[in-house]
Amino acid sequence: MHLHILGICGTFMGGLALIARAAGHRVTGCDAGVYPPMSTQLSEQGIELIEGFDPGQLALRPDLFVVGNVVSRGNPLMEAILDAGLPYTSGPQWLGEHILNGQHVLAIAGTHGKTTTSSMLAWILQCAGKAPNFLIGGVAPGLQVSARFDPSVALFVIEADEYDTAFFDKRSKFVHYRPRTAVLNNLEYDHADIFPDLAAIETQFHHLLRTVPRSGRVIIPAQDPALERVIARGCWSALQRVGEAAGWHTRANGAQSFEVADGTTPLGEVRWNLTGEHNRNNALAALAAAAHAGVSPGDGIAALSQFAGVKRRMEIRGTVNQVTVYDDFAHHPTAIRTTLDGLRLQVGSARILAVLEPRSNTMKLGTMAARLPEALTNADLVFCFGQHTGKHALGWDPAVVLSELGSRMQAHDQLDQLVTAIVGAARPGDHILVMSNGSFGGLHTQLLDALGATQH
Repeated sequence: MHLHILGICGTFMGGLALIARAAGHRVTGCDAGVYPPMSTQLSEQGIELIEGFDPGQLALRPDLFVVGNVVSRGNPLMEAILDAGLPYTSGPQWLGEHILNGQHVLAIAGTHGKTTTSSMLAWILQCAGKAPNFLIGGVAPGLQVSARFDPSVALFVIEADEYDTAFFDKRSKFVHYRPRTAVLNNLEYDHADIFPDLAAIETQFHHLLRTVPRSGRVIIPAQDPALERVIARGCWSALQRVGEAAGWHTRANGAQSFEVADGTTPLGEVRWNLTGEHNRNNALAALAAAAHAGVSPGDGIAALSQFAGVKRRMEIRGTVNQVTVYDDFAHHPTAIRTTLDGLRLQVGSARILAVLEPRSNTMKLGTMAARLPEALTNADLVFCFGQHTGKHALGWDPAVVLSELGSRMQAHDQLDQLVTAIVGAARPGDHILVMSNGSFGGLHTQLLDALGATQH
């Protein structure tokens, strides 16, 4: 089958393209921004890429158009597909019907930690010799790629996103995945551009539970009020709560090690380079999911002790003149707070300079802006970048919303001015934590170059 993928350079659709190619399909695709690293990864796999959405692409005569949720009505190629009455489907639906059908799907859902937990789970399964298939929204160094598929393997780990499927299917992506093992890692309000309130997201999670078989397993953290409401609406599968003393739980042994126990029975100790309670929670969920796939807790713990993390999750981009620059995907107030808490635990009293780009649709709308001052408490200095015009313009004023941080906070709308301000404030021994769900205009490289040109 020849598939032509609209929006192919997105993380999910690009991963889907690689999986379709591995399954033996001919794959071509288009996007408004055909750029590395996804374009390089796709080209290396023999996937032809086309810049833009010109209707002339109908001449490719694919068997099916697979449409990413970046595409909306008014897109010239999509309008031509509709006018011609040609067959099309969404990425999640195609994946569910043609790839996940017949697999033991292990789906990782939740507001935070999906990529990290999915990567941990895939890593555990790989170390256990199970060579899992996976589609993850990031790259763990040990896994090397974000997507992999071998039809002879029956395990498939997938990052299960609650964002909508396509312009013609407003259900969450994950309702197409039919998991046998479902991890609901946490749940709070997000995606204000498509969900009116938390209750609407809870409904989508309830729909996910309706697809898990009786012989499957649902794994949730203890004492998450939103998830307890989801469970109360109906759960027809075995339910495992983790994080409570009566079941599987963890206890920190310092910044970068923790014990895992089942009640009073020790299961082992994880020693790794990651920090923070949120990563301990992610690890516990991954261990529980791996156990449902047949991996012993001891083997899972041993694997996690070799887990090197995920790109753009507290990734050290470099150290220059004794100043360390980190890159992190955090963009929700809860993720910002837990990321800063983890770094504080690691660096002690050293100064942390937090650099934030509120770039997600939810943050641009300002729905959760009032929670940012509390989330940034553990930073010694805060630099907020927000543009007033264009695609990523903020609907609120950082100087006003973050004013309670006083002299610790600066707001900038020009990238070069932001770099100058950060480098001017940095001292040897500082830790600069850059947080954005986008590329931030290459800020990390600019900071490292500017720090290198500065003599302290």
